[in-house]
Amino acid sequence: MTATTSVKDRVSAEEWQLRVDLAAAYRLVALYGWDDLVFTHISARVPGPEHHFLINPYGMMFEEITASSLVKIDLNGEKVEESPYPVNPAGFTIHSAIHQAREDAQCVMHTHSINGVAVSAQRDGVLALSQQSTLILASLGYHDYEGIALNEEEKPRLVANLSDNTFLMLRNHGLLTVGNNPADAFLAMYFFEAACMIQVRALAGSRELTPIEPGIVEGVKEAAKIVTKGLFGGLAWPGLLRKLDRQNPGYAE
Repeated sequence: MTATTSVKDRVSAEEWQLRVDLAAAYRLVALYGWDDLVFTHISARVPGPEHHFLINPYGMMFEEITASSLVKIDLNGEKVEESPYPVNPAGFTIHSAIHQAREDAQCVMHTHSINGVAVSAQRDGVLALSQQSTLILASLGYHDYEGIALNEEEKPRLVANLSDNTFLMLRNHGLLTVGNNPADAFLAMYFFEAACMIQVRALAGSRELTPIEPGIVEGVKEAAKIVTKGLFGGLAWPGLLRKLDRQNPGYAE
């Protein structure tokens, strides 16, 4: 792996903070076991009028990523600043479509977790089997598999399927969340992954299941705001960073 030179003095304070949070999100995804070697991406829009984004250096394990190693690109997946690291423009296809269509989607997180892919292969998708699942079902879209996401023509369908939701299940492929920042996108993915894990285990139990009443899902969005004190990911994020500092420090370099 190429040695990383700090870019802290070459970027704004706002961009540096975003870099630190995004690098932490990558390492937390690895820490929780949702990564897929060097594949998949988490992207975040850089503060400012330009449509520039930060993404992982292609070929680097999520657990290795630092604030300075993140690569700045445009909507076409092309580098806009010098970096010793390569990027995977094709892998940015899904992310660029969402960033371009959703101003509020400042961070887009996509995973190929085992539980997520397993549920994405089930015809009925996410079932109302747990409290976690109700959070997902209150803001969930589905997108049918069209092959490895390289086709520009797929973008409008992807955006339409996500609509204004927070969660998108990519059938036969994986999970995707959007948020105002890496903290929000990560917490959304935490709930998404938990709902899928619970569903896989519940279905494997060979016992009759107790589904949650449909009416309960309707009030979940407002209830979630109360539970997270309106901060959503911001409530858990400081604790997650402390956890990361204990188990895999070095992301803020």
